[in-house]
Amino acid sequence: METLNILTTRLNIRNLVPSDLTDFHTYRSNPEVTKYQGFDVMSIEQAEAFISNNATKHFGIANEWVQFGIENIESGQLIGDCAIKFHEHETRIAKIGITISNTEQKKGYAKEALIGILAFLFDTIEIHRVEEIVDVENIASINLLKSTGFKLEGHFIENIFFKGKWGSEFQYAMLKREWDLIKKLHFSK
Repeated sequence: METLNILTTRLNIRNLVPSDLTDFHTYRSNPEVTKYQGFDVMSIEQAEAFISNNATKHFGIANEWVQFGIENIESGQLIGDCAIKFHEHETRIAKIGITISNTEQKKGYAKEALIGILAFLFDTIEIHRVEEIVDVENIASINLLKSTGFKLEGHFIENIFFKGKWGSEFQYAMLKREWDLIKKLHFSK
């Protein structure tokens, strides 16, 4: 896998490495963290296999989720991870997802990571569109998407059988031209 480093004020979004296992497993084994995620709690063996398998993936391959670690620069600790997947028929469209450790939530890390990922995807890779699917009950993620300028595009009702029950999801998205305007209005001061 090629190396990825997206630096923000407090974070380094980078490749997951075997030494991340303890931190990765700590939050990925927490039911509150996995509540709205497409994965369930992980055993240490599952977490280790996930990191190992992820190392074989290549960023930019259509229809392949690649996971990256979110490291707190000051502590050197892995505090979360994010996933990026390019659309299977159009690699100028990406889907993303972010997971932050329960001990690191409500500190602005998710928003900082999301803005860093958007800047990378829109300004460096120059993609056209970023999408995120979110459970309708995941209020924190919905608020995060709204606060960064994502627009609600769809409401899928009981479209996924998820952790033993039918779930509903929202689709949010942002276009490059919308990102350029948001950057100009909010980040160019």
